[in-house]
Amino acid sequence: MTDFDRKMQSTFDDGLAYPRLGSVSFRRGTLTDNQNKTWDENWATYGRDLADEPLDIDGWFGRTGHPTILEIGSGTGTSTAAMAPLEPEYNIIAVEIYKPGLAKLLGAIVREGLTNIRMVRGDGVEVLNRMIPDGSLAGVRIFFPDPWPKARHHKRRIIQSGTLRLLADKLAAGGVLHVATDHADYAEWITELTNVEPSLEYMGWPWEDAPILTDRQVITKFEGKGLRQEHTITEFLWRKRS
Repeated sequence: MTDFDRKMQSTFDDGLAYPRLGSVSFRRGTLTDNQNKTWDENWATYGRDLADEPLDIDGWFGRTGHPTILEIGSGTGTSTAAMAPLEPEYNIIAVEIYKPGLAKLLGAIVREGLTNIRMVRGDGVEVLNRMIPDGSLAGVRIFFPDPWPKARHHKRRIIQSGTLRLLADKLAAGGVLHVATDHADYAEWITELTNVEPSLEYMGWPWEDAPILTDRQVITKFEGKGLRQEHTITEFLWRKRS
């Protein structure tokens, strides 16, 4: 058994619930010619693929001493690109499987000169487990995760007791977990888990003195669709206990 296998076992064989990922494959999508060109010229600088080694965050961003926020499921990067200029002191790492979404965010990074964003292509739980050092994050954002509405698919929801433990491990003391959903059943599911992880203190919503930005700034494509269908946006904030 390799060191990585032992790490996986110690993380996931703990009696807690984790998303059942099965065989995860990258979602396909077509890039435009301009997106392909931008990708070829810039991905090596701003992007990484899922790997079995921790990120050197300071080296990647080319600066030291700056806190880091991880966004899981960044989609097309609408919120990421809108929030990053308002928090230039933070390193922002966007995690997404869908290549066209990453390509749109990469285009915004290059076009708008957003120097504090980097991207990882892969599943969020796998990226957390394989690439993010414990205690290294000032914040984690999970905006509008897939609700997996059918009961038989609930095991695939990212918010589970085990994932909350994993997220807590990656957060530094005082770090913030911010989750938003427009799916009523998923909101109820998350509400039942707000106090399941003892190292995370549930702060409710809103949290006026939160140490990181909690205003998402823009309405994303999926959020707008939900609002048009008169869905209620429910947001959750936790703080990592000292």
